[in-house]
Amino acid sequence: MREKRLTRILELARPSWDCPDEVPSVRNNFAKVTKCQTAALGGRVYASDLEEKLSYNTCKSRTCPTCGQRATDLWQRQQLETLPDVPYTGMVFTMPQPLWPIFRQNRALLHDLPVLGAQVVQQWAKMKYGVRLFIIVVPHTFGRHLNFNAHLHILVSAGGLLESQCRWIARISFDRKALMHMWRYAVITFLRQALKHRLIRSDLSVRELETVLRTQYERWWNIHISRVMSKQHFLRYAGRYVRRLPIAERRLMAVSDTEVRFWTKDTRSKQIVVTQCSLEEFVRLLAQHVPDHYRHNIRHFGLSAPNLKRRISAALFLQLAQEQRRPRRPGWAYSIRRHFGTNPLVDSRGHTMRCVRYITPLRM
Repeated sequence: MREKRLTRILELARPSWDCPDEVPSVRNNFAKVTKCQTAALGGRVYASDLEEKLSYNTCKSRTCPTCGQRATDLWQRQQLETLPDVPYTGMVFTMPQPLWPIFRQNRALLHDLPVLGAQVVQQWAKMKYGVRLFIIVVPHTFGRHLNFNAHLHILVSAGGLLESQCRWIARISFDRKALMHMWRYAVITFLRQALKHRLIRSDLSVRELETVLRTQYERWWNIHISRVMSKQHFLRYAGRYVRRLPIAERRLMAVSDTEVRFWTKDTRSKQIVVTQCSLEEFVRLLAQHVPDHYRHNIRHFGLSAPNLKRRISAALFLQLAQEQRRPRRPGWAYSIRRHFGTNPLVDSRGHTMRCVRYITPLRM
């Protein structure tokens, strides 16, 4: 079995995260990763006429690279099936770097960013065209070097439902400048209200925070709006890390008892950059991207919102002259074979194996 480098890092640096001062979601998720596919979680024994195979249970944590890869693939598969086949546009809503520490230190405010971004897009579409859009928001908190960088990836349908006439408008054109102004106003107003009600915890004083907000409101914010793209392209790009940490195990070059080396693609120099840091520093970088308990990594709005989707989905697909698909969740063995290339229910001679007994999880 290939070495699980992330598990080794967490085991070596356990004192830095398995302590009362750490956030409960970080402790719980990291603890699950260290137990993944071990006797601590129990398992099952599969047997054929000639062989037996022991399969330990997985942790299913959003921090685990292996479990997260399968969960991400399943989510992408579901979205490909349920979203209609219409043109889409990808958007990236960023904010200036001085605002990142505010959201890093105030996680409750961070959870409201997807709502702000979706409301900006939907309000602009309502004012300009009077339509309602498919909107899926994937919030990201990380940069390429695992630094904290709060921004939103948004999938928006390039057409919309004109509710006044109950018909579908095939193409709309998005105004980057107008959306930037609305996004900037929404974020700064949101932070000013939070500051007014003393909901912001920061190393800066209230006066210094007010100065930061005023200064950032007067500058240009980078907003990226792509050309029309397929839903497959967006889901592969923005959805890669919706169920796992923002670093793949293949990027971990070397792990020693004291340090970690991992590589990153630098977009400016267009070269591979190797980063070297201590175990404790690496774990600290990862911990700030672990999602809080009961918080979704993907948010659906507009025509994608669960309540509205349930009511009008059938009529909308009829309007688009498309068949409404209801994806079925694939079985465990099929998913393992599809995503990892091995069939867990077949022995070395190709004979089918069946579960013969269960392994009780060890009590730690």
